[in-house]
Amino acid sequence: METGRAGQATVELAVVLPVALVVAVIAVNALAFFGTCASFDRVARQTVCALATAPASGDDTASLALAVEQALTRQVGEQGEVQVRAEGFALGLTRFTARIEYAPTLFGLGMRSEIFGVALPPLVHEVDLVVDAYKPGIMF
Repeated sequence: METGRAGQATVELAVVLPVALVVAVIAVNALAFFGTCASFDRVARQTVCALATAPASGDDTASLALAVEQALTRQVGEQGEVQVRAEGFALGLTRFTARIEYAPTLFGLGMRSEIFGVALPPLVHEVDLVVDAYKPGIMF
């Protein structure tokens, strides 16, 4: 055994372990966010197609957006905060924009929203879908 080399592995571990943990947290959160985005895209489009293409008589775009938002919130659960807005589009079509805000976690535990005075904003993903809502009694 060489003199002066005792404990080198311990020092290297003490230096490398925090960096490896940070990389692991970033990788896990990135994969979780990508998975949430993929499932949110599918669920948001299905929900808009189910609820907004055949509204009840007297429903306007604001009430349709609220119904879609409530359904998405139930389906997405704890994965993020959901917002839906609807706006008129060309030729009587309606554009629905569903937005999810994903807050990174520390392996499932809550994470602080600020570290050393630097704000950590949530990750945001949006999906748009333009539909033609059937209007009973209107003939083309």
